[in-house]
Amino acid sequence: MGSSTAVSGFFGRNKAVFKMGLAALFIAATADLFAGMFLGSMETYILAIPGMMVLVYSAIGMRGNIFGAMGSRLGTSMHMGTFKMSFKKDTILRANIESSIGLTFLISLAMGVIGWAIVAIFDFGEISIASFVFISMLGGLMAGIILLGVNILIAKTGFKRNWDVDNITAPLIAAAGDIVTMPMLFICAWFVVNYPDQNIINILTLILILVTVVILVAIFTRKIVHGRKDEAKRIISQSTPILLMCLLLDIAAGVVIEGNTEDLIVLPVLMILMPAFLNEGNALSGMLTSRLSSMLHLGTLRVSRFPGKNASENFFITYVLAAVTYAYIGIISIIAAMFIMGGTGDISVIKVIGIVLISGMLTTTVLNLLSYYVAVAAVRFDLDPDDHSIPITSSSMDLISAAVLIGVMLMLI
Repeated sequence: MGSSTAVSGFFGRNKAVFKMGLAALFIAATADLFAGMFLGSMETYILAIPGMMVLVYSAIGMRGNIFGAMGSRLGTSMHMGTFKMSFKKDTILRANIESSIGLTFLISLAMGVIGWAIVAIFDFGEISIASFVFISMLGGLMAGIILLGVNILIAKTGFKRNWDVDNITAPLIAAAGDIVTMPMLFICAWFVVNYPDQNIINILTLILILVTVVILVAIFTRKIVHGRKDEAKRIISQSTPILLMCLLLDIAAGVVIEGNTEDLIVLPVLMILMPAFLNEGNALSGMLTSRLSSMLHLGTLRVSRFPGKNASENFFITYVLAAVTYAYIGIISIIAAMFIMGGTGDISVIKVIGIVLISGMLTTTVLNLLSYYVAVAAVRFDLDPDDHSIPITSSSMDLISAAVLIGVMLMLI
């Protein structure tokens, strides 16, 4: 009687989290299915441009890190009563828009340069640095503009309807990032492959770099009004080092996937589910870290060496959400493979489900502990957990999820 009461009490207390969280995760997983199908259909460009898988997955990770962190900051400001649906100067929303645009340009540039260096070091093939940076920056900019609009729409709707956006922003932004980033990168890749005038690409790349410099100089040289710290400048200053570190993790995840591209192409069902699987780790870690960050800001979660009752309850919530949505990802990926290719190929349905569930629950265990200790560490170092938790946990989960999924795949196939 006591245990059943405790279970019903647990689900009753967290009804809103499960209701909104599962809805957002199902939407995200379904959207990611189309991203995976799109990725599977772009085999020509994956093979034509060296390091394309490195760029795809690092770009997806960065879009989620920049705009997921923006959503987390807006969610915290709603909890604290400081949010206004206004684009005027000195508002939380305006500062987040400016900082997200600046970070999109800056990190896309860094991604192109570092990604090209990785391609050269690992000898994935030959491509000019200007072409790689062009794909990264223009693709990132086009995707970023769309994601900025999605973030504003979520904030506006959530604020108007009094939703807890911590439960929906991370999965929706992660899914939107998958959907828009891949096509935008492949549009740029198509241009590079089919319009190989290197001089034009060099000029366009230089223009994008100059725009980046102008935007950052405009933000960092802006006069401070009434002695208040410029919030956009603070966000960029504190986020850039973390995002650069996270970029290396996302590139590492891309390298893991790039190194196994041939195996994935041979088993298209795994190519289809890959974006959804990685996004699930991103979404779950984003949801958890958003809630933990808000709780730390509000003082309802103590900074402790070991997770307390509130943190442990949130861990269990994440396990429940993960079990349901990873199973859903496996099922819809199999249905998609059967619809497109008439079956799952040389891998059985049972093995696909087994790979997804085993890998999923392993990654969930890691993300629970990682999310808690990253948020706690941010507070201990007097940093804003909204700026640091989502990028660090999401990028770490990209690498961990990719390594675990491919590792389990290789063991079971």
